[in-house]
Amino acid sequence: MAMQAEQLSSEHLLLEIERLRQELEAVKRDKVDLEILLETTTIHADAIDVLLHESNQQLQAEIAERQRAEAALHACAMELQSFLDTLARDKADLELLLETTTEHGDTVENWLYNQAEEAVVNGHKRLAQFLDAVPIGVFVLDATGKPYYANKMAQQILGQKRAPGTSAPNLPESSQIYVAGSNQLYPCDRRPILRALSGESGTIDDMEIRQGDKVIPLEVWATPIFDEKGRVEYAIAAFQDITERQKAEAERLKFTSELFQLNHAFSRFVPRQFLQFLDKESIVDVQLGDHVQKEMSVLFADIRDFTTLSESMTPEENFTFINAYLSRMEPAILENQGFIDKYMGDGIMALFNKGADNALKAAISMLQRLAEYNKGRAKAGYIPIRVGIGINTGSLMLGTVGGYSRMDSTVISDTVNLASRIEGLTKEYGVSLLISHDTFSQLHDANQYAFRLIDRVKVKGKLAAVSVYEVFEADPPKIRESKLATKTAFEEALLLYNLHSFKSASQLFEECLHLNPEDTVAQIYLARCQRMDSTLRSNSKG
Repeated sequence: MAMQAEQLSSEHLLLEIERLRQELEAVKRDKVDLEILLETTTIHADAIDVLLHESNQQLQAEIAERQRAEAALHACAMELQSFLDTLARDKADLELLLETTTEHGDTVENWLYNQAEEAVVNGHKRLAQFLDAVPIGVFVLDATGKPYYANKMAQQILGQKRAPGTSAPNLPESSQIYVAGSNQLYPCDRRPILRALSGESGTIDDMEIRQGDKVIPLEVWATPIFDEKGRVEYAIAAFQDITERQKAEAERLKFTSELFQLNHAFSRFVPRQFLQFLDKESIVDVQLGDHVQKEMSVLFADIRDFTTLSESMTPEENFTFINAYLSRMEPAILENQGFIDKYMGDGIMALFNKGADNALKAAISMLQRLAEYNKGRAKAGYIPIRVGIGINTGSLMLGTVGGYSRMDSTVISDTVNLASRIEGLTKEYGVSLLISHDTFSQLHDANQYAFRLIDRVKVKGKLAAVSVYEVFEADPPKIRESKLATKTAFEEALLLYNLHSFKSASQLFEECLHLNPEDTVAQIYLARCQRMDSTLRSNSKG
C-alpha cells in the first residue's frame, strides 16, 4: 500500500514536473513575446508620445471651442431673452396704441385729410403765384374746350377776366383776335390751343389782339396734356406780347438795310474785289499800308480828244455825257470778271485776275458797245466818240496809300505803267486797242482774235523792249477784213523797217495801204520809212 502510495506520489510528481516544465516553456514564450513587445513599444514610443500629445492638444482645443460656443450660446440666449422682453413690451405698447387709435381713428383721419387738403391748397396757391409772376400769358382749356385757367398776364393780354362760361370757339370774337395785319378773325383751325385739343403742338407768330385802338402782336405756343390713358385732358397755351420784339426786329432790319446800302455805297468807291484781295471782310477792316501782290491784267481806256469835246459842253452836260459813257462801259468789264479800280475823269482803269482773255474780251465788248452808243449819238446829232484801250499783264501790288485821315486804294507796278503807256500808243497810231506781249502770250488761243504786231516799246527804267499788238477784232467789218488780208505784208514790212530796210518796207506798206487806205498804222510807218530813207540818202550825199 505504501509502495502504491509512493508510486502514486511519484507519478503525481512527474506530472507536476511536466506541468511545471510546460509552464516554464510557456513562461519562456511569454518572455520572448514580452521582449518583442518591449522592443516594439520602445521603437514606437516617440511616435505614440507625439500622437498622444497631439490628441491632447486637439482635445484641449475642442474643450476651449466648446467653452466659447457655450459662452456665445449663453450670450445669444441672453439677447434672445432681452429681445423677447422687448417684444413683449412693444406688444403691450401696440396693444395700448391700437386700443387708443381705435378710440380716436376718426379724429386722426380727419386731421390727415385736412393736412392733405391744406397742402394741396397751398400748392395751388404757390403754383398760381408762380404762373402769375411769369411775364407770359398762360391759358388752359379743358377737354371740352372750356377755359380752365388763365394767369394774370393772359387776362391782361386778352383784355378780359376768366369767364368759365365762355367756350373756346367764341374766344376770338370776345377777345378780338385777328390775323396780324388784316381784319380777318384768326381761323379756328389755325389756333394753336384748339389744335392742341386735337393732340397737336404748334407755334405761331402771326396773331394779334385788338383792344380798342391798341394792337398786341402775339407769339403763341400750345400743346396738349394727356391723361394716363392717352386722352387729351387739357390744352395749354403760352403767349407773349411781341410788340417790343417786332420793334427791335424792324429796327434791326432797318439798320441792316442801311448798313447794306452803306456797304453798297462804299463798294462803289472801294471795289468789293479789292477788299477780297486784301482778305478783308469790310471797309472798316482796311488799314493804311495794307497790300498784296497779284498777277493781273491791267486795262486803261480813255476818250480821244475829250478836252476838245468837253469844251463844247456845259459842266452839267459834261457830267451827263461822262456818266452816260461810263455806264455803258462798266458792264463790259463786270461781265468779263473784271472790276474798275478807278475812274480818272473820262478814263477807266480796270483789273482782271482770272486771265488775259477776260481783259481782252472786255476791251472788245467796250468797243462794240461804244459803236452802238455812237449810233445813238449820231441819230441825236452828236459827233461819234473814239476811245483808246491798252492792256498789259504782269505782277502788281494792290494796297492802300495816303494818310490816317484820308487814304485811297491803288495799284502800283511797272505793269500798270506799261499798260498806261500802251493805251497812250493807241492815240499815236490811231487805233482802238493795243495789248502787250505779256498779255498776248497769256491768251488761251490768240488766233481767235484778229491781231497784228505793230511796235516794240521800252518801259521807263527797263532795257528790254516789249512787243505791242493791235487787236482789231472790234473794227468795222470792212477795215477788219482789210487788215487781215494785209497782215502778212504788214508784219513783213515792219520787220524790214526794224532792219532799216526802209525802201523795201515802204513798198510793202504801200501795198497794205492800197488795199486798206484807212490803215493809220501803215500810214505812219510809210511816213517813217520815207523820212528815214530820205535822211539816209541825205546823209550819204553829205
